[in-house]
Amino acid sequence: MALTKVTDIRALSDGEITTEIARIKRELFDLRFKKATRQMETGFHQFRHTRRQLAQLMTIQKERQLAAKETATETVTETAAPGEA
Repeated sequence: MALTKVTDIRALSDGEITTEIARIKRELFDLRFKKATRQMETGFHQFRHTRRQLAQLMTIQKERQLAAKETATETVTETAAPGEA
């Protein structure tokens, strides 16, 4: 399984990122379950890859949330009457 590049993740929409986060969290759960029930003989590197991909997705999601919040704050400041903000 090849690692996903950040540029590929940035090309996703907000909804797609949310869907991918949910999918990867489920995949991590399944990996932990397989490990606990001793169904996993090899492939322990998948934990690292999956956690890294989840971290990338969550970082980009947070960056977009902060950018949206900053944009909203700038818009409110610009539309406010002088002396209010």
